[in-house]
Amino acid sequence: MSTAILFSNSIMAGAAEMKPSLVYVGTFTEPTKGRGIYAYRMDPATGAMTPLGLAAETPSPTFLDIDSSGQRLCAINEINRFEDKPAGAASVFSINRETGKLTFLNQRSSGGPGPCCVMLDRAGRNALVANYAGGSVAMLPIGSDGRLGEASAFIQHSGKSVNPDRQAGPHAHCMTLDPAEHFAFACDLGLDKVLIYRFDSTAGILVPNDPPSAQTRPGSGPRHIAFHPNGRFAYVIHELDSTITVFKYDAARGSLEGVQTVSTVPDDFKGKKWAAEVQVHPSGKFLYASNRSHDSIAVFTIDSATGKLASIQYEPTQGKTPRYFTLDPTGKYLLAANQDSDTIVIFKVDDATGRLKATGNVVQIPGPACIKFVPDAGQEH
Repeated sequence: MSTAILFSNSIMAGAAEMKPSLVYVGTFTEPTKGRGIYAYRMDPATGAMTPLGLAAETPSPTFLDIDSSGQRLCAINEINRFEDKPAGAASVFSINRETGKLTFLNQRSSGGPGPCCVMLDRAGRNALVANYAGGSVAMLPIGSDGRLGEASAFIQHSGKSVNPDRQAGPHAHCMTLDPAEHFAFACDLGLDKVLIYRFDSTAGILVPNDPPSAQTRPGSGPRHIAFHPNGRFAYVIHELDSTITVFKYDAARGSLEGVQTVSTVPDDFKGKKWAAEVQVHPSGKFLYASNRSHDSIAVFTIDSATGKLASIQYEPTQGKTPRYFTLDPTGKYLLAANQDSDTIVIFKVDDATGRLKATGNVVQIPGPACIKFVPDAGQEH
């Protein structure tokens, strides 16, 4: 789902008028954690989440996305063998907004082992997938019935970088579209590059752009990319050195120009560098990043003219290994998924400063890996 559209419409509606939001959480099912995708209702007045139970049983749905109509959910299955081949899978479900239950539609190969990210275009025509273990990206068409077709595009990355343990080969970690959906960006942790593709939703093709990539610092390990709502800036979080690089984005050329790199952990932190997720607040004023090992959310202000970041807070997530977090549709709350302590902790966002404060609301859930919101039944989206 396009978070920019969801955020803007939700803000226009006003938090006081909003009904409880339907929330889905993907989990790790190996070795013995979750059973699939779980559903919740979140009260926008308090941030409290009411469990609706297991929405769909499916293996390791560690990343989710929802189409712009709010009718279908797509999940990657982070596995290494599918249909007796070295590949993972993508699964698609229809959403029952009244009960939160998901109905399985179909499943297709992701084209490579260990998929870790999926994104749907706004038109609902394509699912873009990144295969971490396989070091490849793919695009799967979506039919009018919501079912996935065989891949219409597949690109195998090649090369390596300086870290012999983590960068001996390519490791595509995300596929993200720019706000205009003219270009697709693949952060490859193994190559220290953000690869750039021209994206054609109607034809279902990906073509290497000119320029074909943006280089990041050797050994940094780019993981995820987030665009500013104004479309002028992009932020890449690096897993291996816990930094974020600010890029100026040329929307006409699809090019990225680095302007600043900042740490996501305090200067005196001596533990493992292991950053994970990055998101921009819908107001465009703040940026958030999660740190595994340091077990925190780093909060930054964004300079509206330059896009540059200034650190203002490191908020403990009250759990272990915050692999993922997300902001709710109102921008009032941040939900941190602590993978290794089996909790989601809800924080209140100060709308003036962007700083976080724990609400006291905590959800117990095995191996949480991804959180996505859906507009409630009857609510505009």
